[in-house]
Amino acid sequence: MMNTMRSGSAQACEDIQDPEGFSIEDEKFDLIYPAQIRKLSSIFWTPVAVAAAAAKLLVTAPSLRVLDIGCGPGKFCLVASSLTDGRFTGVEQRSELVAAARQAATDLHLSDIEFLHGNVMDVAFAEYDAFYLFNPFEENMHSGYKIDGAIPLSPALFKTYTAHVSTQLGTKPLGTRVVTYAGYADDIPSCYDCESTLFSDDLKLWIKNREFELDIERLKLGVSRSHRGTNGWHRPRN
Repeated sequence: MMNTMRSGSAQACEDIQDPEGFSIEDEKFDLIYPAQIRKLSSIFWTPVAVAAAAAKLLVTAPSLRVLDIGCGPGKFCLVASSLTDGRFTGVEQRSELVAAARQAATDLHLSDIEFLHGNVMDVAFAEYDAFYLFNPFEENMHSGYKIDGAIPLSPALFKTYTAHVSTQLGTKPLGTRVVTYAGYADDIPSCYDCESTLFSDDLKLWIKNREFELDIERLKLGVSRSHRGTNGWHRPRN
């Protein structure tokens, strides 16, 4: 039965070569994953249409290197690699999800794609040109909103991870692109501006327009991020 599922998803990926005419149900694409991972898709994995749009925003040149932070089973990377000439890497702490992502990439015959089993703190941001984040650390802030109990979670880790990513993004050159999906974009330093939005403001393109000043970021004198999306406006996080 698993072989039937995978072949169905492989055909689905062949059907989405043209982003302008893109239309495919997430349920169809998710057949490439084991049942337990499919069950989590509607909450935790990037929708196919969102992944396609994000890929177009990020990949502005052939072979551009994109890092997906907290990639889960790699759904964004898989869709994006199928639609663009970018080179995609996902980093994920859960070994089961990394294994599923690697198997899916093999089944879909995708070569410009890699999945790292590890912590974002150990990733060299200098090796990448653009970045994608689907609320990767929000689990740490909500005890009832988590994938499983496989990794440690806490508000302290949320602050550690978001501060680290913010600092790393700050070191990137002017013009660096970051796309976020959902949430407050706590990871985005104030030297980045939101240049465009899609999907009722849930998908945002950020571009670095100013030099990063670490001391100012540490003092929290930069722009406070609010959450504006399909669920309305929420005040900036304390």
